[in-house]
Amino acid sequence: MPESPVQPARTDEYFQHRQLRSGAAGWVLLAGLGIAYVISGDFSGWNIGLSEGGWGGLLIAFVLMGLMYTCMVFGLAELSSTLPTAGAGYGFARRALGPLGGFATGMAVLIEYAVAPAAIATFIGGYIEALGLFGITNSWPVYLVTYLVFMGIHMYGVGEALKLMFGITVVAILALGVTVVALVPHFDTANLFDIVPNDAVGASAFLPMGYAGAMAALVYGIWFFLAIEGVPLAAEETADPRRDMPRGIIVAMGFLLVSGALMLVLVPGAAGSEAMSTSDNPLPEAIRTVAGADSVMAAVVNYAGLAGLVASFFSIMFAYSRQLFALSRAGYLPRFLSLTGRRKTPWVALIVPGTVGFVLAAATGDGGLLINIAVFGATVSYVLLNLSHIVLRLREPDLPRGYRTPGGVVTTGIALVLALVAVVATFLVDVLAASITALVFVVFLAYYWFYSRHRLVGHAPEEEFAQIRSAEADLH
Repeated sequence: MPESPVQPARTDEYFQHRQLRSGAAGWVLLAGLGIAYVISGDFSGWNIGLSEGGWGGLLIAFVLMGLMYTCMVFGLAELSSTLPTAGAGYGFARRALGPLGGFATGMAVLIEYAVAPAAIATFIGGYIEALGLFGITNSWPVYLVTYLVFMGIHMYGVGEALKLMFGITVVAILALGVTVVALVPHFDTANLFDIVPNDAVGASAFLPMGYAGAMAALVYGIWFFLAIEGVPLAAEETADPRRDMPRGIIVAMGFLLVSGALMLVLVPGAAGSEAMSTSDNPLPEAIRTVAGADSVMAAVVNYAGLAGLVASFFSIMFAYSRQLFALSRAGYLPRFLSLTGRRKTPWVALIVPGTVGFVLAAATGDGGLLINIAVFGATVSYVLLNLSHIVLRLREPDLPRGYRTPGGVVTTGIALVLALVAVVATFLVDVLAASITALVFVVFLAYYWFYSRHRLVGHAPEEEFAQIRSAEADLH
């Protein structure tokens, strides 16, 4: 068990330098934030799943992971309306599973959010190379400029950042609309099944890589929705989190289910699964395949698709800074990481993961590898988040909740089972990437166990929620 929380010598001064700007977002901006987190998954990355499991395998992955995320989002809508703090997943698990469970959840989320922008940066580089901009043939300068520009905007202010992010997201949504209009007339079911089956068990035209391929494709089914769970990280900057959080995250999830399904069906259905399975920019490439290399719509989608990638990069940067801020403010990670500036933005928590992400992108240049690392962190956090909802429902049924999950623990129980399956799938796709990520995760857990658990800050909001529960239990 952890020792009693430690208070800084001057508590008021400690939190004065660790403040976020409240009231910056309503439910519309939160829904836009949720879509922005994920929308790059419609433009690039998901199509790699075609090379793992064929179209049938990726379809199964989309359905199963769509179900998992939908069930989990209903659980998160309840949790975020009940425990509205910047720690979000860490805060939920801290209340339900104790400090070790909270830290483990927070670190899994942080690994996901620190690495996902690096993967997106490689896709941004691919889109820019496809456009022939600036004569770039090596994308590391693109990664550097992308990180520097958007870290600077986030440091300027959360309200300004969220509004700009919303505008970029609208452009990306319009690009998805153009893609649908361009590809619908050219859809042919035969194009979905043009990958030649191999000799794997269960291989067919529908599952060309067999049952194992369908399992491996789960990782890329996740990419359609990865990071939607980050919406609750904006809780302390939301006008009315009990009302706005559930509405924002559920609306975002509904949009993503529709947009993902359209891209999954129309892009390979028009240009062929085989061709799309290796593309760095599948949407404009699909349009060029059916409309010609000089297609105006392809150029529009290429530029607007870049906006979609930027939207996700920009928004996940917001997410990793808030998760790191919350863990640091509570003492789980070095406290200097939670310092905020004059404009109440966590500038250190923006710079440190951003530097790590840039190095990963520049060193590997491999978006697929980085997706695997991010997804491993994500799936571990999903197991813990769904478990947290179930534990809190069973242990604290009378806890005041601004929203209640339809189906209760049955709903999050379905998500929990599917999340466990997804964890296994990450090892099927890339054993090395999953193993290295698991090792990093274990190192952080050791840091907590041997060092930071003795230095927690009891007045941090997430810790106070847990202390209130403990005090109530003592009274009873």
